Amino acid sequence: MVETIADEMFREFKEHSIAEFFKKNRQMLGYSGLVRSLVTIVHEYVTNSLDACEEAGILPNIEVKVTQIGENKYKIMVADNGSGIPKNYVGKALATILSGTKFHRYIQQRGQQGIGAAGCLLFSQITTGKPIYVKSSTGNGKTYTCNILINTLKNTPVVNNLEEHEENFRGLIVEGEFADVKYENSEHGVFEYLKRTALANPHCQINFIDPDGKSNLFVRAIDQMPQRPKQIQPHPLGLSTNDLLEFAHYSNSRKITSFMIETFTRITQTKVNEIKELAKDVNLDKSPKEMTWSDAEEIIKAIKKIKWIAPDAASIIPIGSERIKIALKNIFNPDFMNVVERKPKVFRGGIPFIVEAAVAYGGKAGHQTEEEVSGNILRFANRVPLLFDGGNCAITEASKTIDWKRYNIDIENQPISIFVNISSVYIPYSGVGKEAVSKEDEIIEEIKLAIMEAARGVQNFIRGREKISFEAGRYKTIMRYAKQLSINLAEMTDENQDRIFKELEKLVAQHYPKALQKKEQYEKENDLLNQKNEKNDNRTGRIKKDEIKD
Repeated sequence: MVETIADEMFREFKEHSIAEFFKKNRQMLGYSGLVRSLVTIVHEYVTNSLDACEEAGILPNIEVKVTQIGENKYKIMVADNGSGIPKNYVGKALATILSGTKFHRYIQQRGQQGIGAAGCLLFSQITTGKPIYVKSSTGNGKTYTCNILINTLKNTPVVNNLEEHEENFRGLIVEGEFADVKYENSEHGVFEYLKRTALANPHCQINFIDPDGKSNLFVRAIDQMPQRPKQIQPHPLGLSTNDLLEFAHYSNSRKITSFMIETFTRITQTKVNEIKELAKDVNLDKSPKEMTWSDAEEIIKAIKKIKWIAPDAASIIPIGSERIKIALKNIFNPDFMNVVERKPKVFRGGIPFIVEAAVAYGGKAGHQTEEEVSGNILRFANRVPLLFDGGNCAITEASKTIDWKRYNIDIENQPISIFVNISSVYIPYSGVGKEAVSKEDEIIEEIKLAIMEAARGVQNFIRGREKISFEAGRYKTIMRYAKQLSINLAEMTDENQDRIFKELEKLVAQHYPKALQKKEQYEKENDLLNQKNEKNDNRTGRIKKDEIKD
């Protein structure tokens, strides 16, 4: 038998592990650039800590320590008071790519793919050759420590030096050495990342020890845990033909009708009857495993013609407008802010999502230096800050399409902070590094509507203040002339100057009553707003007036 070129080529055909793939493509996990790589490590461990604490119903106390040990080489330690990891699962949880407790569940969480912590370990291993040190306890009185590595050829954990002892400790500590990283105190650095994490998670307290040994405490603003999301079923809107077929072929239901009721939210027998009327060529009484592509297409067409109730938001817990107000007040103390929370919507796959937006004006909002003042966009997904790839993000795209001039806002030259958070059971990131939200049309439109609604409130505030300032300025100018006029008239008539001035003051006030009334009204509304914020703060939890205590 003659060997062909194809035979020769495929002699080297091999199957590779996912760990081996990411070892050669670490930039896909966010490890590109010295500063970004360091932030990615902190981001992965901190988000895992937040999820672990919240699932256990524990107010998060997180400590992050970054220590320089060489040129572009740092030791990073992250500790939390969460649930800890059971001894039998430490390898799977921290050293196996694409394994975890999150990906298969239809519920909102920060982590999604089961890559983050294992990706950090992989990066440490390929830049320093050293393992990650782990200390964990579930609060049962027993604590274990170990060193872990990844067998990249098999994508399996290697656990060494496992020791167990009794200790009154609960939580997780991870510590590792990383090269090809760099610490910078910039708007894309670790400090800014943790500051924004505190902004979107006011129930969390973070102590950050920087490479200079300085302790930066991001104080907990609210002594109250957010609600826990509940696992739900997907919404029929947004389903594709392929989605429906996949669900059907894994179903154990006897009929397509019962399959749809059992698998998707908002589908009742009434809705099934409507689908029957619209998809008359489809036999809905047959087994879902017998569903064909054409059957699924007809059902999807029918679903799109039916009016549906909004998706169940039980699986999504947004930050909440009151919590956002408290956080913005703590961080920026703006002159005015307007917060908007949109109703749940769905995008492809029937996945619900909620957009929250706020526009803060004045105070410490925006980007302010001695040389310039400008606006900035604070991007979040499931309360996680997004610092990189802004140009490739749906949030940035939505903000760019807004005509800011119509709202009397100049984001290039005014102290404006635009805050956007997207909450969903599945965030469609543009890459595995989870630094930007994919530009899905439905998501961009929702973000745009939310920002515009928030901007309208700021527009009214700016217009009102400008008008009051203009009318009050005219009033003051005329009163300056009135002062001189009262002096001249007193000299000409020998009348009392003070009496003349008071009469002129009454006359001017009759012509400019709105300036005085609006000034008083504006000051009164501001006082009421501050009182309302204080009441909300006291009701929601303990508030720290300082921005952030260093």
